[in-house]
Amino acid sequence: MARDERDFIVELSSAASRDATPDASPRSSNVGRPFLSVHFACCGVYQRIYKSNDGKSYTGRCPRCGLPVQFAVGPGGTSSRTFVVH
Repeated sequence: MARDERDFIVELSSAASRDATPDASPRSSNVGRPFLSVHFACCGVYQRIYKSNDGKSYTGRCPRCGLPVQFAVGPGGTSSRTFVVH
């Protein structure tokens, strides 16, 4: 096996064990939770919008101006995961 000449090595096992602790940050509760990637054209920012606990919609707000958005989940919808809101 050839020697790795890079000047850094990333250890991922410690990051995984840290996320499993009860003291993990609130963001860790969203790990594996379905989300949409939304570009808010009003302010030029992206935001993840997570699926509601009942699974019927994705609801969120622009992080800058507070513009509310809601995407319903249901038959006849789209499989797209990225949206632009004007």
